[in-house]
Order: sequence, then structure tokens, then C-alpha cells
Amino acid sequence: MSQQTKAKLILQDGSEYVGTSFGYEGSVAGEMVFNTAMTGYPESLTDPSYKGQILVSTFPLIGNYGVPGTLQEDELFRFYESEKIQVSAFIVSDYTEEFSHWNASLSLADWMKEHKIPGIYGVDTRALTKKLREQGSMLAKIVFEEIEPEWKDPNLENLVAQVSTPEKKVYGEGKHKVLLLDCGVKNNIIRCLLKRDTTVIRVPHDYDFTQEEYDGLFISNGPGDPKQNTAAIANLKKAFDQDTPIMGICLGTQLMALAAGADTYKLKYGHRSHNQPVVLEGTKRCFITSQNHGYAINNDTLPKEWKPLFVNANDNTCEGIKHVSKPFFASQFHPEASSGPTDTEFLFDDFIEMMEKNQAN
Repeated sequence: MSQQTKAKLILQDGSEYVGTSFGYEGSVAGEMVFNTAMTGYPESLTDPSYKGQILVSTFPLIGNYGVPGTLQEDELFRFYESEKIQVSAFIVSDYTEEFSHWNASLSLADWMKEHKIPGIYGVDTRALTKKLREQGSMLAKIVFEEIEPEWKDPNLENLVAQVSTPEKKVYGEGKHKVLLLDCGVKNNIIRCLLKRDTTVIRVPHDYDFTQEEYDGLFISNGPGDPKQNTAAIANLKKAFDQDTPIMGICLGTQLMALAAGADTYKLKYGHRSHNQPVVLEGTKRCFITSQNHGYAINNDTLPKEWKPLFVNANDNTCEGIKHVSKPFFASQFHPEASSGPTDTEFLFDDFIEMMEKNQAN
């Protein structure tokens, strides 16, 4: 590395680690979590679900393929999941300054400096991950030049309000009109809908969509505690009185559960990886999924009109819900991937099929 600026990582339990900076040199605080994916750091860093979090990568070598350029398609960045880096900071074991990839336009370090996101390497990420698995996700600070910020728990904030679109936007001109409630939507969700002949109407998280006309309602992923989103939950309760198809992903699943009357809780250290196995309820069919969430639905609180759709094969947590009679369903994992396996992208096809059946009735 051309510069060897040192930074200190301080955890809520009092432990401290010293690393070397490779990003923006500014002190920051947030919630530290870990992701076990081996690839896909440009997609992960721009995922709005990471808002307010200090991300630890368990894969030891990061930066070797740089980051892609800012090509746009359908008014969306083609290779990123939002318009900017969403994590508060990035912690890796070893950073590769020299990168090589056909699609790379700059280094990870330069990109992070451009977005004013700190990054440190030379830290024992195995020890950090073990600590988080044993003690749970915890608050952390990255400190430069002894400028120590206050502790910051992002889950006490309405993070969705910070990442949702401020105004209505329309994408595509397809025959299926989908109203997308943006709680921090990933770009690839919109891409997956657009390639299935839809018109996507993207609205803010607290938008009253109950007076809108649409063929299907889509509730996106997003960051933080789902219980912070009181307006979205209230509007969903009204939508449940109708029979128009509804699909949710990640936070959208939790919001649908809360609107139905179920409860959510914070996981010890969350699911953030490309290799989470989920089993379709009532079958032995297992899918490998991409996930990024710190909260889950309490299956025992689901009302009788709802049932689990998928269950996590590792810890038996809820990975999706489905209404027993109406065309409403949701997945806790990310069928659009980006990055990660695309084994479950067929769920978008199921959503389209529900809209077509509803229109035919």
C-alpha cells in the first residue's frame, strides 16, 4: 500500500484491534456484522439493507477485482444495488491494492474514498467473526487520530427513511403494473421485475398506496428494525383487505408479518451470506439462497390465515410466509441475488402468474 495510516477498531465489549486504512480516513460508529460471501463486495457494499452497519468480510482477500463503472440501464446502475455505498465502514483481513477484471474501472480503495467510507485491513477477521457468533452483533467504532465518535445503534433510527426514494418514479412500460413500496430496494429487484414485462411504480416507504391502481404490490428489502415502519405496516393492513397479489422480500416479509398481526425479533448475529439453505415447507426441497437480514419472524405468532413458506435448514428460523387463501407471499431471502445464487428467481415468475390469474378472474 502507498500509505500506511493506522486505525483502531473499538468494540462495545471493550476489545480493541489495530488495522491499516485503505479507504476514507474518518472516524465512524455503527453496528458491526459479518458476511461470509466469497464474492460480490460491490453489490454488498451498495445494498441499502446495510445502512448504518460496519461490515466484516470473512473471506480473507478483498479488492482483487476492483469495482465496476457507472453504466446505467433503465435509469439504474447496472453493476450496483443503489446509487452509493451504504455500509458505514468495511473491515477485511487483507486488501489487494492491485486489481484485475475486464469490467473494473477503479480500485475498491479509491471508490470508498470517493464515497467517504472508511476501510481497514490487517485485522483478525476470524476472531471478530467468532466474537460476533458467540456474543451477537455489537456496536463498534473505527477511530482515526484519536477522534473517537459516540456509540451509535442504527437500529434505534428509522433507517428505511434514509434509503427510500423521496418521490414516485416509474420504470418500464410492461403490461403488468407493479407498485413497489421502496424500503431500501436493491436495483436487481427492479431489473427482475422489468424483464418480466412490467411497469414498476416505485414509491416512498410511507406512501399511502391504498388509493393507487396496480396489478400487484411489491414490498422491498431494507435496513433496520421492521417495527420502526409504522406507516408501511398500517397501509399493508388495508391492502390485506383486498385480493390484489402481494410479494415481499427480506424486510418486506417482516412488514407483511407485522401487518398480519405476527411478531418479529432480532437475530443473534443475522444471516448475511450466499449459502443459506432454506426448505420449502411441506417438502424436502432445499434451495441455497443469498441473505442479508438481522431480524426474523416468530412463526409461533403467525395468525391462522398465514403459514410459513420456507424454513432455514440451519436454525429453523422463518424464511418466508404465505397467506392460506389470498395471493400474498414473501421470502426472507433474496431471490434476485446480486450477488449470490439465483436458484429462487422463479418466485418472481410466481408473482407474475398470480397477477395474471387475478386479472383473468
